Amino acid sequence: MEENKKIDETEKPEEIQRIRLQRHMWPDEIEKKQLKKSNHRLKTALIVCVILAFACGWLFGSFSPIPYFHQIKNTLDSNTAMDSDKKFSEVLNIMSEDWYFASDIEDVSTRLANQALYGMTTNEEDPHTSYMSSDEVKSFTQSINQNYVGIGVQFISTDGINMIERVFPNSPAEKAGMQAGDIMHSVDGTVIDGMNSSDIAALVQGEEGSDVVIDVIRESETITLTITRAKVSMTAYGKMRTDTEAYLKIYHFGDTTADETISYLDSFVSSGANSLVIDLRGNGGGYLDSLQKIASCFLPKDTVVMRQVYSDGSEETVKTVGGMYDAFKKIVILIDGDTASASEVLTMALKEQRDDVTVIGTTSYGKGTVQITKMFDDGSALKYTVSKWVSPDGVWINDTGIEPDIEVKLHDVLYTSFVQMEDTDTVSADSVSDFVKEVQLSLDYLDYEVDRKDGYFSQSTLAAIQQFEKDHDMEQTDVLNPDTYSAIVSAVVADWNSKETHDLQLQKADEVCIDE
Repeated sequence: MEENKKIDETEKPEEIQRIRLQRHMWPDEIEKKQLKKSNHRLKTALIVCVILAFACGWLFGSFSPIPYFHQIKNTLDSNTAMDSDKKFSEVLNIMSEDWYFASDIEDVSTRLANQALYGMTTNEEDPHTSYMSSDEVKSFTQSINQNYVGIGVQFISTDGINMIERVFPNSPAEKAGMQAGDIMHSVDGTVIDGMNSSDIAALVQGEEGSDVVIDVIRESETITLTITRAKVSMTAYGKMRTDTEAYLKIYHFGDTTADETISYLDSFVSSGANSLVIDLRGNGGGYLDSLQKIASCFLPKDTVVMRQVYSDGSEETVKTVGGMYDAFKKIVILIDGDTASASEVLTMALKEQRDDVTVIGTTSYGKGTVQITKMFDDGSALKYTVSKWVSPDGVWINDTGIEPDIEVKLHDVLYTSFVQMEDTDTVSADSVSDFVKEVQLSLDYLDYEVDRKDGYFSQSTLAAIQQFEKDHDMEQTDVLNPDTYSAIVSAVVADWNSKETHDLQLQKADEVCIDE
């Protein structure tokens, strides 16, 4: 602060000279200022053009060619820079208002926003983070909890073939006579061949107590089934295989899975079981709290189930909460390439902390990350990775999976993706086709005698096909046609889901359970 000074008013003050200071501008500032002036001139020109065009249109009516306005606007738009800090809003506005095809799309703004969110969450580093629309959230939740109003089946859609893979016990579908291996052809008169699984599910599901009529093809015969829809909740299934061996299949770790599992375990114990087969094949995971409760059935209280490791290096442990069953002296866990996430956590926790656990099957999927889901108020959600998980011993199985103690592979046909034959497709003898290869594998699985499995249509293959046709009261031909192809594939699915003859992994589990 400057000190105050007293001025003698009789003295004439000296004339004060003011020098104007001018700030030096750097080259990039000069360029930015020039660009701003240029944009201002362009905007001014646009306003003048619009005013003139409006005046001309008012004065001359139809004599004024309106299309020129678009040319002027397009020229100015293409020469005007957009704010790079507002890229998303700028692009969304242009695509919604000026994009040629926008008028063809209902609610184009929502569609474009969703596409942007899908793109933002799609990263090669993390396939498990994703944006989900409200419909996808419902489907995702339903796939884990398996609770809905429907008929109680699991089906697979492969290149137009919609085949029943599993019929849940005591479900409406089972009561109506639907079987694994049936190929769904129509729902309430709507042909579903080639339709995606979400659309088919929407047709099959409906109000509780209502009927749905489904036509299925079973071994080339069309069967019409009327099924009364009901509430379905099936995430686990259990049964006694012998007097002392119990079998527990866990499909997903959903909201009700722990309660279903405990109910089965109580039944097993009361039946005298002392060994248990836990089938986690095809189990893609589910909720962490469900996993924790189920792990608590097989490990002492306060035992570490897994450790979550965050990006900052901090850790959080998940421990059992009590309620262990001590009746099981041997536990066999079945895994395969579709065993993932929570089912891998359970496998590692039991494998590392119990001496009586044997893992049988093939290498698991290898998902070593944990996701949480944050909901938006419109029902959509963001599912994103928050941590990795490691086993109690610190093993991270991400991208490597769990190696079984005893590797047992199933028949090659069970690892095959079938392709639909079109109605006009036929394959003659002495030719090569993927359809023939799939049929050869299928016939070999069904215990028909085939000389090869490479897709070459040999006379031996033809003889096996004709024998299958004869055994199933089908017309015998000299070619492979769509009806026979579908019937053979259907027979494989039906056999796998209704019999245990070809389940070599389960048979090995039986051997381990009875081995003294």
